[in-house]
Amino acid sequence: MLVAFSVSPMGGSDSVGDAVAACVRIVRDSGLANETNAMFTNVEGPYDEVMAVVRSCIETCAEIAPRVSVTLKLDHRPGHEGALATKVQRIEAVLEGDG
Repeated sequence: MLVAFSVSPMGGSDSVGDAVAACVRIVRDSGLANETNAMFTNVEGPYDEVMAVVRSCIETCAEIAPRVSVTLKLDHRPGHEGALATKVQRIEAVLEGDG
């Protein structure tokens, strides 16, 4: 399973950087394949493990602010692994004329 998600505390401080960093730490400490960009964190792994990481991030933000905004996109494709890298590799190959 591949998940792109974003969590952000609402109703607390104007700055969300510390909360986002805490969530990225949770993701990285999970041991699951992941990457973070300017808008989302992508995580790949078994459903229960990925969703436990997302839940932990939501709970962490909830400790900081009274409300948490969550955006989540999920690609559930049983039997496929390594999508975090291979999806990008396929696009790069097309762009380079190899696909």
